[in-house]
Amino acid sequence: MATRFDAAQVAHIHQQLHSHLPSESALRVKALETLLVDRGLVNPQTIDAWIEAYTEVIGPKRGAQIVARAWTDPDYHQRLLQDAPAAIDELGFLGKATAHLKVVENTAAVHNLVVCTLCSCYPFSILGVAPAWYKAAAYRSRAVRDPRGVLAEFGVDIDSKVEVRVWDSTAELRYLVLPQRPPGTEGMNAEELAKLVTRNSMIGTDRDLGKE
Repeated sequence: MATRFDAAQVAHIHQQLHSHLPSESALRVKALETLLVDRGLVNPQTIDAWIEAYTEVIGPKRGAQIVARAWTDPDYHQRLLQDAPAAIDELGFLGKATAHLKVVENTAAVHNLVVCTLCSCYPFSILGVAPAWYKAAAYRSRAVRDPRGVLAEFGVDIDSKVEVRVWDSTAELRYLVLPQRPPGTEGMNAEELAKLVTRNSMIGTDRDLGKE
C-alpha cells in the first residue's frame, strides 16, 4: 500500500531535503571555480591552500594572539583600545580588513556584539573566513532587533543588568570584541591564554571563556 503524507509532513520532508543543499551563493562560487579550473586559469590546489590558510593558520589564531597579548600586557591593552590598527601592526597582522578597525571591550557591565547589516564586512585578516551564520540575513537583521534573543540561541544568557551594545561593521570601519579574561588564569602565559580565545568571542556570540 502506498504511503500518504499530509501537507505538514510533505512540508517537513521538503525542508529536511533542502536544508542539506548548498546555498545559492555557494553553488555560484563552485560553478565559477569549476569554470576557472577547466580553463586552466586557477589551480585547485592553490585554492585549497588559501582556504586552509585562512581557516586554520590565519584565523582565528591571529585574533587570539592579539587578545592574549592585551590580557597580559596592560600597555598593549591600552594601545589596542586607542589605536587598534597600529597595535595590530606591532604583531605584523595589519591587513586591508584591519586598516580601519575599532576594538570594543567586554566588561562585567557591558557585552559587545558585532554584525554587518548591509553585507558581511569582517576582519578576515585576523579572524579568518567569516562563518556562514555571520553572513546570513537572519543574523544580520535579528542581531540589531533582538540581540539578547540571538545570543541566547548561541547559548549566551546575558544578565538583565548587563548592557548589550551592537556594533554595525562597514567597509570603512570594522570591529573586534576584546573578551574578558577568564578568572583563574593568572598563571597562564600568552600562548596558553590564546588557546582559550574563540572566534565567536571576538565577534560577541561567546562570552564566558574557559568554562566547560
